Amino acid sequence: MFARWISPGSVRLTLLLWLLTVSVTLGSASELKVRVRLADGQITDELLEADSERDSITVEFKQGDGTLITFVADFKQDVKIFRALILGELERGQSQYQALCFITRLNHNEIIPSESMARLRQKNPQAIRTAEEKRSTEMLSMNVAVNLTRTWQLSAHIHNMCSVAREAVYTREADVRHWLDRGVEGSMFEPQAVEVPGLQSCGTVKDLWQPCSCSYNLRLEWYPCLLKYCRNRDVSGRGSPYKCGIKSCSKGYQFTYYVPHKQLCLWEEET
Repeated sequence: MFARWISPGSVRLTLLLWLLTVSVTLGSASELKVRVRLADGQITDELLEADSERDSITVEFKQGDGTLITFVADFKQDVKIFRALILGELERGQSQYQALCFITRLNHNEIIPSESMARLRQKNPQAIRTAEEKRSTEMLSMNVAVNLTRTWQLSAHIHNMCSVAREAVYTREADVRHWLDRGVEGSMFEPQAVEVPGLQSCGTVKDLWQPCSCSYNLRLEWYPCLLKYCRNRDVSGRGSPYKCGIKSCSKGYQFTYYVPHKQLCLWEEET
């Protein structure tokens, strides 16, 4: 009796979200679910997975507007991947969803190691988490497009994560130089005109079919960023450090990149 309330489009989108989650999380991973308060005050269920065999961590949650955010840290390759699956505005001619993928270098001490994440447990699963430290927003000019056919050289996770984004996969010129020095093939990278004189921000462009510079903002509201150490003291007063917990962080990212027409960046009208 309820079938008439569910459109075929919404069923397909729900199935797509499930398939994308499965494609990222398959493997021998330990899983932790936490309740997190978003910046707008809404509560979301966040999934954290640690795969010790592949030495990677996945963080995934849904924003208040329905956008599915997935973050993968690949420690083997020192690569981090962000994917945003944004619900489209059908009444404005967009498809059911719009996928974006951003790839950058993973720096040391950005997030705890996968083996430490795999051991995490929570005493109160119903508790609502807020980060202990709110880190500043990182501004990233994603001025290079990435061809997915050869991304296995960068990380085995990229194809599963970003294949749905097709031509909306980006990285930075500084990261490209680092990867080229490591022997990665340069043919997978194509420079983009993000900072060309005369290229306007999509927020100021009126024509929906004009090229422009688009910015997309996301925030990882809660993730384990550092290990905490305590000290045991023996009878002589000497102390030996041991791991006694984690520190949680929140960090924002602003990605700026070229789009061939403003229709692919309608959220800038709302900022």
